[in-house]
Amino acid sequence: MDLSHWLWLATAGYGVHILEEFVLNWRDWARAVIGLPVEWSDFYVVNALVVVIGIVCANLAVAAPAIALGFPALMIINAIVFHIVPVIRTGGRFSPGVASAVALMLPIALACYAAAGREEALSVGSVVVSLLIGAGLMALPIVLLNVRNRPYFRQDRT
Repeated sequence: MDLSHWLWLATAGYGVHILEEFVLNWRDWARAVIGLPVEWSDFYVVNALVVVIGIVCANLAVAAPAIALGFPALMIINAIVFHIVPVIRTGGRFSPGVASAVALMLPIALACYAAAGREEALSVGSVVVSLLIGAGLMALPIVLLNVRNRPYFRQDRT
């Protein structure tokens, strides 16, 4: 399979990850364990955008592989930083999404990078760009969630 095919599979795998998080109540876990002020509506919007980004990246694989690899970078960062590390730090407390992160997201994301390598579209620069994109995509909703209630950003003020 080429990079584009792997990115389509990555998008589907992320969909399974979203399902696991939703069914196993990721919102309450995120509030309790990582202190994220998240509502279900935030979860829906952010994850809808993640699916759109996956589709965009699958379509950009040939023209802009470094940008397209931002999606598997997002998957790797999400899996490690927001699922695996919290399980370790909490002494084994289950993180909704950790099973799909380990079983799907990490292997598929690494397969995306391997496919890019086979297509000679992988370089130090493309890895750095993809990791910056992935980190930025991961950070954006967290930053917005944490600033939205600050006075400057509130829309209910007169």
